[in-house]
Amino acid sequence: MKTPLKLAAAAVVSALLVVSQSFAEPALPVIHQQLLAPPQLPPQITRKTPAHVVVDLTVEEVQREIAPGTLYTFWTFGGTVPGKMIRVREGDTVELHLQNLPDNRLPHNIDLHAVTGPGGGAAQTLIAPGNEASFTFKALNPGLYVYHCATAPVGMHVANGMYGMILVEPKEGMSKVDKEYYVMQGDFYTSGTYRAPGPQAFDQQKAIDEKPTYVIFNGADGALTGANALTANTNEKVRMFFGVGGPNITSSFHIIGAIFDKVYTEGGKHYQEQVQTTMVPAGGSTIVEFTPRVPGNLTLVDHSLTRAFNKGAIGLLTVSGPEQLDIYGKGMKKPLAAKTAAAPTPKPAAPTPDKSQFARGKAVYDGSCITCHQPKGEGVAGVFPPLANSDFFKERPYEMAHIVLNGRNGEIVVNGAHYNGVMPPQDLSDDDIAAVINYVSVDLNQGKPVVTPAQVRDMRKSRQP
Repeated sequence: MKTPLKLAAAAVVSALLVVSQSFAEPALPVIHQQLLAPPQLPPQITRKTPAHVVVDLTVEEVQREIAPGTLYTFWTFGGTVPGKMIRVREGDTVELHLQNLPDNRLPHNIDLHAVTGPGGGAAQTLIAPGNEASFTFKALNPGLYVYHCATAPVGMHVANGMYGMILVEPKEGMSKVDKEYYVMQGDFYTSGTYRAPGPQAFDQQKAIDEKPTYVIFNGADGALTGANALTANTNEKVRMFFGVGGPNITSSFHIIGAIFDKVYTEGGKHYQEQVQTTMVPAGGSTIVEFTPRVPGNLTLVDHSLTRAFNKGAIGLLTVSGPEQLDIYGKGMKKPLAAKTAAAPTPKPAAPTPDKSQFARGKAVYDGSCITCHQPKGEGVAGVFPPLANSDFFKERPYEMAHIVLNGRNGEIVVNGAHYNGVMPPQDLSDDDIAAVINYVSVDLNQGKPVVTPAQVRDMRKSRQP
């Protein structure tokens, strides 16, 4: 039998329950995350209150080209490298579902750097093919964060393309911009050399030695060039979410022809202004904002430049709009006036074709030129002009030798098309430069040998110290 004291206590507890329920958090609205293939990403968040965001990710093991004619088996989130960006708001509850598709061969999981908790979700999501896992987490900290597979060996899973990013917008939101893009750099380790044709296997020893065959943007050599180049108009504000999946290589991220108005260091809330190049570690990120002022191609690179020109870390932002000659003039070029009126020294006779020199020129081309200008001399649209059937080369072969010796940057017009890339000076001997110029003339332009080592030597002597 209940005493009056017990009845009174029960009444108090009941009243407290009613009060606590009346102050309970209302149910959050449920939003199913929209996922887009990079370099696109979900739109900016306009809501001012938290939500319950449901994210569905698949793990897909797919074979596709890492370079033209070169096949590689990527392990991916959602079938893309990087995986599709997740975009939520500070204070959101995220419900993540991960499906390891039945046709896959290996177990996988996901570790999100935005998660506050051991493993970032890795333990909750480790699943074999044909299974699904899910877990929830609260997005407590605003910023741009990497996610990746954390299944052993972790380095191998990341090196095969299993990384992406999650953006946690601050409660107050982000400023309005005209264009947003999502780009990630990764290093890949193949058994064959750079652009070796046919299927390529993962090379574990190269990965351990941190000697990547490819360092590329968005999962493929040339993924952001040609028809896939990013686009903007002059005076549009561009925001780029840039990250490094790794697993090993830090990026010196730079856009040739642009200065970053703001760089949100390591994807956090604080920013630096007027920045030329920003360092992004493996497993890290940055947010850069800039406004293109003049039309043309802006070139995305890892400014550790052999990665750009010899391993693939290069992309394009094509800017459209009227010329702004007060900001960026066309420039002028003209020959220097002769110092004396002495009769010109007769040019050495053009060399006759020689099989050994032809072989030497081809070897130099394959070792130094093929990366940018392609095996058949076709070049890369908008960046590297063609050397095959080139009106520029046929009309100015000596200038081509000067370019190999001294380098060149800025716009160039070849066969009526505009290119805007960077050609660094080549560390080649006089004989090698002559041999490769003659190889291009004979083999790629159906011409004759056009330059001798002696002429190259004279060019080298005439350079300014």
